[in-house]
Amino acid sequence: MKKKIVLAFVLAIFTVLLITGCSVSKDKEVNEEKKILSIYCGAGMRKPFEEIVSKFETENKCDVNVTYANAAQIQTQINTSKEGDLFVAGSQDELKPIEEVVSDRKDLVKHIPVLAVQKGNPKNIKGLNDLTNEDIKVVLGDYESTPIGKIAKKSLSDASIFEKVNIIANTATAPELINALSSGECDAVIVWKENTENPNIEIVETTDLDKYIKTVPVATLNCSENTETVKLFLDFLDTDSAKSIWANYGYEILN
Repeated sequence: MKKKIVLAFVLAIFTVLLITGCSVSKDKEVNEEKKILSIYCGAGMRKPFEEIVSKFETENKCDVNVTYANAAQIQTQINTSKEGDLFVAGSQDELKPIEEVVSDRKDLVKHIPVLAVQKGNPKNIKGLNDLTNEDIKVVLGDYESTPIGKIAKKSLSDASIFEKVNIIANTATAPELINALSSGECDAVIVWKENTENPNIEIVETTDLDKYIKTVPVATLNCSENTETVKLFLDFLDTDSAKSIWANYGYEILN
């Protein structure tokens, strides 16, 4: 009788260990298969990049964690934490403050700045020079922390009208410029073309900003330990699927 009890006890323990071992093995396999990427991206590119990331996650066994912020905030975070895999910047200039942690870079698309006004263009704004009219209120991006703010200041300065423009506020991100314009806070903004998908605003057809078009790069950070997954994502960015998403938002695709 005792032998039967002991045998049953041993079999029970063996069964529990077997089940536990299988469970641990399966969990380990899931963890090994699951890839995770950490990416920084300029806030102005959030809409197209969210679509690109979603499509990539669907087609690959990978989770992508994206931090959206202005360039200065991202640069500070990268230099301080020394963490992350990739940085999609608003322009090549935005990589200079973090060049020590950039191991490679690749140009993606062209970032196109435009002059945007309220729907119907009630103030009849036809170009940058019209922004000097006394009754026109303008909101621009921050001149130090945002690529679009730097472009706005340079374009107005190059036209010798920066001091004459009634600039009522500055914003930390490009989407905030659209909020200011669509809410009626101002009459005009200089913003990225892809941010103008809003029924309450329209783009002024002018060539005044053509020479300020920027190239959007993706930089690989040397603190990344996900070499294979990074390559997988970079390859995906080069597909027609990813390029079509950029194009749908007004970016110009690089050949």
